[in-house]
Amino acid sequence: MKRKATWWIFTITSVIGILNGLYLTLLKLTNNKNLCIQGVGDCWSVNTSVYSQIFCIPVALLGTLAFLTLLLIYLFETKMGFLIDYSKFILFGISLVGVLYSAYLTYLEIAVIEAICPFCILSAISMFVLFILSVNRLVQNQQ
Repeated sequence: MKRKATWWIFTITSVIGILNGLYLTLLKLTNNKNLCIQGVGDCWSVNTSVYSQIFCIPVALLGTLAFLTLLLIYLFETKMGFLIDYSKFILFGISLVGVLYSAYLTYLEIAVIEAICPFCILSAISMFVLFILSVNRLVQNQQ
């Protein structure tokens, strides 16, 4: 995949992840059921479950920070010495952890909570796309 196409896909997908995460964080912090889109999955059950936070920190906020970190590393990888050498590996590592945790959360939605949040699925898909792009960059040794 060409560098420009990779740049656009990575940037847009990261921004989608950030905006989605901000929405889910707002939903969690305001505890306002009216923010859920009615008739599209069961966002409320998932976002109010015990699995929606770690040490009182909303999982959605952690996801937002992960997407923001991925985007910032990607955007500044050619401008900072440490990132010039290691950004591909850092992006791979963060996206790998993100995709594994997203898979775990998706499992919890289906098997434990028995409710599907479409915004959580959007987050998982976004992280998966970033993971695939990071693997592709490692394999192709692309900048």
